[in-house]
Amino acid sequence: MIEGVNVKKLRVIPDERGFLMEMLRADDPFFQKFGQAYLTAAYPGVVKGWHYHKIQTDHFIVVKGMMKVVLYDMRENSSTKGEINEFFMGELNPMLITIPPGVLHGMKCISEEIAFLINIPTEIYEYGDPDEHRVAAHDNDIPYDWGRKDG
Repeated sequence: MIEGVNVKKLRVIPDERGFLMEMLRADDPFFQKFGQAYLTAAYPGVVKGWHYHKIQTDHFIVVKGMMKVVLYDMRENSSTKGEINEFFMGELNPMLITIPPGVLHGMKCISEEIAFLINIPTEIYEYGDPDEHRVAAHDNDIPYDWGRKDG
C-alpha cells in the first residue's frame, strides 16, 4: 500500500425502505478536515486522470457503477516511491480511499453504465489558483496501462 493511503471498507445497512451507507466520519482516524464535497461521473470505458495535489487530501467513494481507481506514488521522499495501487470500487465493492498530496491518481469507469464518484477533499477548489496538477492519461512516464487485463 502506498504510504499515506487509507482504505475504509464501507458497510451498507439495508432494510425494507432501502439502505444507508456511511462514508466519512469526523471520528475516522484518518480524517483531517472538510473542504467541500463533489460528484464526478464517467461514462463506460472513459479514463479520467492523471492528476495530483500539492496540499489537498482526497477521499474517493464510488456510489454508482464500478470504477478502477489507480494511484501512483511519485513523491521523492516517500518510502513507497514508484509504487502503484489499483482499487476496483463501487456498488460491488463499497470503500473509501484516502489519497494524500503528491500521489498521482486517476479513474476509469469499468461498469457498463455511467459511474458516479464522490470526493470529499480537505480543501475547497480555488477557481483562480487550483491545487490541481495534471499529467496526460496515456502519454507519460507512468508505468501503467489503462487497458483491460483479460485472462
